[in-house]
Amino acid sequence: MADKSIKEATYLWEGTDRKGKKVRGEMKASGEGFVNATLRRQGITVTKIKKQSAFSRAGGKITAKDITLFTRQLATMMKAGVPLLQAFDIVGKGHSNAALSRLLADIKADVETGSSLTAAFRKYPLYFDNLYCNLVQAGEQAGILDSLLDRLATYMEKTQAIISKIKSALFYPVSIIVVAVIITAVIMIFVIPAFKELFSNFGATLPTPTLVVIAMSDFTVKWWWAIFGSLGLGGWFFFYTWKRSVKMQATMDRLLLKLPIFGHLVMIATVARFARTLSTMFAAGVPLVDALDSVAGACGNRVYYDATKKIQSEVSTGTSLTVAMQNANVFPNMVIQMTQIGEESGSLDAMLGKVADLYEQELDDAVEALSSLMEPIIMVVLGTLIGGLVIAMYLPIFKMGEAV
Repeated sequence: MADKSIKEATYLWEGTDRKGKKVRGEMKASGEGFVNATLRRQGITVTKIKKQSAFSRAGGKITAKDITLFTRQLATMMKAGVPLLQAFDIVGKGHSNAALSRLLADIKADVETGSSLTAAFRKYPLYFDNLYCNLVQAGEQAGILDSLLDRLATYMEKTQAIISKIKSALFYPVSIIVVAVIITAVIMIFVIPAFKELFSNFGATLPTPTLVVIAMSDFTVKWWWAIFGSLGLGGWFFFYTWKRSVKMQATMDRLLLKLPIFGHLVMIATVARFARTLSTMFAAGVPLVDALDSVAGACGNRVYYDATKKIQSEVSTGTSLTVAMQNANVFPNMVIQMTQIGEESGSLDAMLGKVADLYEQELDDAVEALSSLMEPIIMVVLGTLIGGLVIAMYLPIFKMGEAV
């Protein structure tokens, strides 16, 4: 098993295939030797390998939004009767992101050499996941690639909308908290020491709140490097471990679902993605057991990933989807009832689509309500924090005024 701690880089390569045709592409790997060995197993004789630097990637990073837009454009052109290779040319040359243009040129070159579109996509798992490739494969096999790409584009657009809503709900409180921490640090390190110097000439006992704030300021001034260093190192270690530890992901996702307000928001978004993904794949003719494998990866939450894997295992042994979802014990009763109706009526994809629509609408309403609720709460917390520091420092001045 490969060591996950080894840092990978992107390598550009050129070579010739078994037929002697020139081919090129890019690959994420731990070194040139790995690239050479991988391509040699594919029957490619490598003539050139070059590590892609930050400057050579100046064309931009390929984002999920870029792939979504590409899928929509490709679906539109294929529905209009534009040949596949020509559609790749049009999209690639018309895109402002040079990195995406290079990627599409490589995929087009693979298709031109006789590779299926699915096989060409599977060479770039960083951009095209199993769900994407499975739907494209179903479209190619059934001869309805244009319809499947259209369905896939719609699915990706809705998924992007869900992610965007979650981010917008979290951005405001997180940004306010960061600003509050910066302002508090500035007050503690620069403002309060000035007041302390002023109060040293008072010759009277300072109020307890003032003494507490001055003590906190002294500690911050003396140990600021340790405080900020610990926060930075702790944050880095947390996210580093979170990305690499399945156990920690499961623990954090479980805690996230139990958070007041935010937990419900995450649950709605996850169930919406589960229903939308399963509906899209089932409607495309992908077998239920295979579809559930892709659905698990698309949930975005480890608790629901494990639950979906358990559902897949039970369904593969003959258990109905409804019973398996009940046994998972993570889905709302309404979702299970809608699934049962869909199974009994033979319209599972349509019922799951309705579930997704319902929960996406509920997510919209929840985000709007949360945004309205967070503003006064944040103002109260911020006012109490900053106002408390200011009042604590002005108490001696007020007392002196009373004495006069």
